[in-house]
Amino acid sequence: MYLSGAGHEQGRGRGHVLVVAGDVAVRRRVVQVAPSANVAALAMVPGSVLLGSDVPCDTVCLDGARDPNTVLTRLRSAAATRGPLLVYLSGRLTVDRRGGGLCFALAGTTAGTARYSALPWEWLGVELRGRPAELTTVVVDLVADKTAWPLLQEYASLPVSGAAEVYGVVCPPAFAPAAAGAAVSGYTRHWIEQLRRGPGRPANVQVHALAVSAAALPPGTLVLPTARELGMRSGPQHEPGHPQQAHHPQASPHAHPSAHLQQPPHPERPQQPAPTPAPAPGPVQGSEAVPGAGLLGGEGGDPRPFIHALAVEGRHGEAAGLAQVWEEHVLQTCGRGSPEAIGWAEIRADLARMAGDFPSATRLWMGVGQARLAREGAGGLEVHAAAAGALYCWAQLRDRALVLEFGPDLVALLRVLPLPDPRHLRLAEQRLEALRTADRTADRPGALHP
Repeated sequence: MYLSGAGHEQGRGRGHVLVVAGDVAVRRRVVQVAPSANVAALAMVPGSVLLGSDVPCDTVCLDGARDPNTVLTRLRSAAATRGPLLVYLSGRLTVDRRGGGLCFALAGTTAGTARYSALPWEWLGVELRGRPAELTTVVVDLVADKTAWPLLQEYASLPVSGAAEVYGVVCPPAFAPAAAGAAVSGYTRHWIEQLRRGPGRPANVQVHALAVSAAALPPGTLVLPTARELGMRSGPQHEPGHPQQAHHPQASPHAHPSAHLQQPPHPERPQQPAPTPAPAPGPVQGSEAVPGAGLLGGEGGDPRPFIHALAVEGRHGEAAGLAQVWEEHVLQTCGRGSPEAIGWAEIRADLARMAGDFPSATRLWMGVGQARLAREGAGGLEVHAAAAGALYCWAQLRDRALVLEFGPDLVALLRVLPLPDPRHLRLAEQRLEALRTADRTADRPGALHP
């Protein structure tokens, strides 16, 4: 255990960060999640950045704890702070065989000792339930073992506390890490990268969405909050202890567009049930493979969670087919250029990016950016997100003709936006001009052609 900050006292309004490393998750002698590495990496980020607040704060890191009462004591102390609180947990979820309850495995926890050596998950909710609203954030990077995974499937979430904003991922038990031997897991690594990507500290929901998009999560991963939980939130989410600030997504290989399939309609839009499309003339390819999926797919008439699940499982054709059916229905009912139609174009762009179809993704993100620019002006956050998506996908293109086809419109879009990093526009202009110069040189009389 190690501490940072001026003492253990939590003065009025003082913030607190509690970072806990549980038991390592291993499958066939391959480490799936290394909690100690995750905690060590997160501890390098200043507490003020983790909290998104300028108030003084203390940081407590627990690594290697074996006694659940030790963790409970630190959790209770953290929950007592009057300022903003961030609790980060990384490790393995298991089940108490006798009681049947979900547990956070600590160092050395086995299937037979979980009742005595693991932290009951419900303790986390009990300690946090009295916390002030909008001052508590819980971030988790976990793997569920084969006993815990069925419980999570039953819950369809990971309950914590109604007083806390919960973000994170829970990976299924039988998966091979995307990069075997990697120390810091993908989700935590990208969460840290987004926090360090200046100049402004993005909202937690933005950091989470970008981390999920970039982390190459295994199929079936439980992403928190779920689409239903996000939809239940009312109004925009403010950072604890800090006034809400505008943040423009950065365009880089690690800053993918937001996870549109997992976010609810934007708070400024009317919260209406998703329209039910009329049956298509023919069956959507692959729709019969999921019993009862039909065209609704998602819970409560929202198809996005179902479409996202198809894409995560690698069934990109089916996901794109269902998204196109919904987009066509919205075009007929709401009109081209409507917020609903633009939203489904964003979903199709993200699906194309997930499938590695960067030409289609570039074309779709360009269309979204131009449509949002016309509706919202150059200062709209979603205009910047679309431009970031288009720039990222255009940068992945290797076909010279496609680069030259999309380049002028992309540069024109970037020029009218107040970019947080002018280098993105400069690099796009340089890439486009280099290809044009090469073409002019090749076309000159007497030039040597390959």
